[in-house]
Amino acid sequence: MPEHAAPSTARATPRVRFNAFDMNCVGHQSPGLWRHPEDRSASYKDLGYWTGLAQTLEKGLFDGIFIADVLGTYDVYGGSNAATLKAGTQVPVNDPLLLVSGMAAVTEHLGFGVTAGTAYEHPYSFARRLSTLDHVTRGRLGWNIVTGYLPSAARNFGNADQLEHDERYAHAEDYLQVVYKLLEGSWEDDAVVRDAASCTFTDPARVHEIDHAGPYFTVPGIHLCEPSPQRTPVLFQAGASRRGTRFAAENAECVFVASPTKSHLRESVAKLRDAVEAAGRPRDSIRIYNLLTIVTGPTDEAAHARHRELQGYVDHEGALTLISGWMGLDLSGFDLDEPIGNVQSNAIHSAIETFQKVNEDGKPWTVRDIAEFVGIGGFGPRIVGSGESVARELIEWAEETGVDGFNLAYAITPGTFEDVVEHVVPALQRLGAYPEGYEEGTLRHKLFGAGDRLPEGHPGRNAGEAVRAAAAAAGSRPSADESQPSADESRTSTGESSTASRPAAVCPPDVRPAVSRGSVAAASGARA
Repeated sequence: MPEHAAPSTARATPRVRFNAFDMNCVGHQSPGLWRHPEDRSASYKDLGYWTGLAQTLEKGLFDGIFIADVLGTYDVYGGSNAATLKAGTQVPVNDPLLLVSGMAAVTEHLGFGVTAGTAYEHPYSFARRLSTLDHVTRGRLGWNIVTGYLPSAARNFGNADQLEHDERYAHAEDYLQVVYKLLEGSWEDDAVVRDAASCTFTDPARVHEIDHAGPYFTVPGIHLCEPSPQRTPVLFQAGASRRGTRFAAENAECVFVASPTKSHLRESVAKLRDAVEAAGRPRDSIRIYNLLTIVTGPTDEAAHARHRELQGYVDHEGALTLISGWMGLDLSGFDLDEPIGNVQSNAIHSAIETFQKVNEDGKPWTVRDIAEFVGIGGFGPRIVGSGESVARELIEWAEETGVDGFNLAYAITPGTFEDVVEHVVPALQRLGAYPEGYEEGTLRHKLFGAGDRLPEGHPGRNAGEAVRAAAAAAGSRPSADESQPSADESRTSTGESSTASRPAAVCPPDVRPAVSRGSVAAASGARA
């Protein structure tokens, strides 16, 4: 070997990440596939479906499961609920947050990204739900922040219509400030002392009112929960309009996009990273996942035969019902071969921008094209092939676009995910593009390898520091820089909060229990 070998020009194989994309309903984004004999999406009402799916995903080393949600119905198509009820397009639909505890109980590493909107639930009570789930999952929670897009939801909450698109984001900004202040600033890491000697469970001086007075919300008080492992769950966002991109660039840690081609995805990834940098954050401070559906099998031939079979179950009217809601345009009045053209609506602007892009062969999108494209898995691309073929194509997508991973929609469930775990994951591992095991720690640490909490400079971290600084200025505590210990510093070797710096105290004798254990048992028996 020469003494000075030439440097290698080979590029490292990019890591491919997976999220599972599901919803607490029938069929999610594959209308009509609930009729397939192997599909179990109608079991969404049974916890066993979800716990089994969670175990399958953890076996496949998925980052997490991302559970979508809506609070209205897709009643734009035909001007009524009739088509959406007939097709079962995301109605009936149950609450996503209530699934998390059950799935967490049967897994150790899988993350849970739950969708919750900022339009119709007050941030004060919602912050408690986030803290609760982050506690019971031991730091595996993510929050997909949505501003809402269905007019039917607005009407059922007593409004004539939604706020205008950009105002919804202004409302969400104020909502986030409340949540950030509650989760990040109200309780210090060592507020809970559990000091039996002084009868002190929580040190009041280490819990602060947030005193928030914003354009949409006024929240003066304290958070109801002690700090959870991540404090703020990992922040997901999926809006890709200009305003949505700015919102994601400032706040999100994981961003979901739905680009149908590599060229479109490359543009989306570059635009997002440029926006993140413009917002004062490092370009690599977000993970970007593209929506994608995989149809795979032991061979290419078997996978393509499977795909042809699945296509036979697509409900085209169901697909157009979904798209009408996403775009805010009643497609029931359009000819199937009519180009989409320039559409202005108060729905998902990014959906319109996606379909204003031309096909790679230069032809404009028509209504029929959209129905067939969306019929299995939604807006994202579809890859069909053996595990090896799919793995190599996924690596090409990552290399050519800079995307971090893929948000996998299903054709049928849990079959699509089981096939990916059986065929695609081992192929990616053989190619050095997929991990062999999970890293320990919270969801945030698994994703970024930099600890459990929001990074320095993030708006949520800044909001928390501002609450503590205001408390210090008011004289309740020294400033955070002077006194706030790290989570590790605030714990003793036994895991209890250190109380060495606090004055010794004892419970007054008159408030200590004076009944022996036997007396307590006897009293309990008497009450029974």
